[in-house]
Amino acid sequence: MTDPALPGLHVRPARGWVNDPNGLCRAGGRWHVFFQHNPHAPRHGRIAWGHASSADLAHWREEPIAMEPVPGGLDAAGCWSGCLVMDGTTPTICYTAVPDAPENAVGRTATGSADLSAWTRAGRPSAERIGPPGACTRDPFAVRIGGRRCIVQGHGGPGRTARVLVHDATDLSDWRLLGTLLDGRDPVARELAPADVWECPNLVRIDGRWVLIVSLLRTDGGRALLAGVRWLRGELADGPTPRFVPHEGGTVDAGWPFYAPQVLVDGERALMWGWARELDRDEAWLAGHGWAGTLTTPRELHLRDGRLVSAPAAEYLAHRAEHLDGSWSVAEAPAFAVTTSGPGVLVCAGAEGPGRVELPGRAQVLVDGSLVEVFSDGDCRTTRVYPTAASTWRVLGGGTVSARALR
Repeated sequence: MTDPALPGLHVRPARGWVNDPNGLCRAGGRWHVFFQHNPHAPRHGRIAWGHASSADLAHWREEPIAMEPVPGGLDAAGCWSGCLVMDGTTPTICYTAVPDAPENAVGRTATGSADLSAWTRAGRPSAERIGPPGACTRDPFAVRIGGRRCIVQGHGGPGRTARVLVHDATDLSDWRLLGTLLDGRDPVARELAPADVWECPNLVRIDGRWVLIVSLLRTDGGRALLAGVRWLRGELADGPTPRFVPHEGGTVDAGWPFYAPQVLVDGERALMWGWARELDRDEAWLAGHGWAGTLTTPRELHLRDGRLVSAPAAEYLAHRAEHLDGSWSVAEAPAFAVTTSGPGVLVCAGAEGPGRVELPGRAQVLVDGSLVEVFSDGDCRTTRVYPTAASTWRVLGGGTVSARALR
């Protein structure tokens, strides 16, 4: 059988490293997800843009790699995170080009063919390096503010004030810095989203309200710590420099592996993918398995009773499925869904490392290989459990339990 820990229904190739989802879009009747990818090793390095597409948000087709680093070029050290926009009828990637070190990153664009299969990179930056030595700017995300196309980027550095910068991107080849959309001195942001850098900012309209999602990068003794993802709901004041004023916020996903999500607004619908990191896997494990990281299930976002809530996209749960009773082996159901009506524990016997996931009173649990996502009353928690070929799964307690295999 294939690697029992490898997610088979989610966006990730069979080999190599995966991190941030990028360039989400819907084109030609298909959903497209790009992602940070090192096809050469199961660790961060030589970052390219991988690509997958789907007709139904449930079954994904791996597409050719969109961009890889070019030696001696603007992105020689990596094609880092960004977004995809339609510039008229031209698909355009706006991304972080790293020439050597992350603090020297610049903004860059690449224009694509109609089928998103071929990309041509601009010969010069769209935005030059910003800030004093040691500061970094990255992760462009496009949004319309007051009828004007803008790009927001995360900014900061060790011991610095985290900021979200905003640019006028009417001309995608020349992003004009307008100023700071929000910084970490704001009292609401300081309390709810403390960080040295706000990575992967997403400024989106959800249910008619403005929401800013930021991933928290903190530094400790020179080490970078990925410290979760927060949402802030607030008001957006347009003007020469748009300003975001947050009123409330919270945690996007309570699980340690979850980071760097991106949101796609498709009509009235807001869909989010995140990166699920590996949990306590050493170099020997990574080398033996040959892969690391996966993207999460696409999640639909809403604002409800002062909270940002999420649930799996309905299309994902429309898989062909067979009912499961009692316990089941990895061979029988490498991917499955469980619903519970009361507190319980999902147990994986024979797992590599911890094999128990506590479940709240009423929950929907999605498992695919080692990826475990728990949804309960709008909250979600992403974690990892690593089954072996001999592993079996079962739920202890949980009240009324229903389980089905996903194909």
